[in-house]
Amino acid sequence: MQNVIERKQIKNIDFNCDLAQSFGIYKNSKEYDLLDYASSVNISCGFHAGDPLAIKEALLAAKERNIVIGAHIGYNDIQGFGYKPMDLDESELEALVMYQVGALMTFAKAYNMEIEHVRPHGAMYRKASEDFETSRIIARAIKKCSQWLVYYGAAGENLSNVAEEENIQVAHEVHLEKIYDQQGNIDFTARDLENTEISIQRLKDLLQNSRVANNAGGKTIVKADTIHFSNKISNAKELMSQAVEITTPLPFNYIKAMKSGWVD
Repeated sequence: MQNVIERKQIKNIDFNCDLAQSFGIYKNSKEYDLLDYASSVNISCGFHAGDPLAIKEALLAAKERNIVIGAHIGYNDIQGFGYKPMDLDESELEALVMYQVGALMTFAKAYNMEIEHVRPHGAMYRKASEDFETSRIIARAIKKCSQWLVYYGAAGENLSNVAEEENIQVAHEVHLEKIYDQQGNIDFTARDLENTEISIQRLKDLLQNSRVANNAGGKTIVKADTIHFSNKISNAKELMSQAVEITTPLPFNYIKAMKSGWVD
């Protein structure tokens, strides 16, 4: 798959970050610091992280800044905070996804908002990136909620195959702080990079050549529609503030609309 991806300049790309990962009054201010630089935001749905109050505040903050919102779904591991994939059958995983997406869709409508994408969280994100069947089940569940939702997932062959087989819109996501293997998959065993200068150089290379650094010391061409900025790294705000000086982020659906000719 990687051999047929075209090396090209990326003119427009989405910047996404997470929100509502805290609980109740314990708002994570680092999350909100990134909102001024994001074009889309993933709002936790109360399982892996978040609760009703955090979700409400996150929705209103996104609305105030006119930022595209999406559901940040995860396993129901809120007590353990563990990142081990849960052993769920297809019916259980589908229900888990639909429950969270449906809850956020209803919550959003109360404030005259619509969610546009769904992004897995934590262990679910990793398992979906590594296991085609898990990713396929997630995609089917998303489509049952709405055929217009975009599935945000780790860039690579797995997501491309799911998009083709399940006929769902997907956004290939890359991370500036992550190391990739030679096939273009995230090396989850590698330590995250927290060097702003190097990450900015990676951003420039990605935009100019659609490439990411790999664990063999080289570069791998990837498909990239959105960049995820994690508030878990110490230089998150500095990195994102410098990133918007290089390119103006645009929501994924807006980019698609431009390419279709619907907007200039």
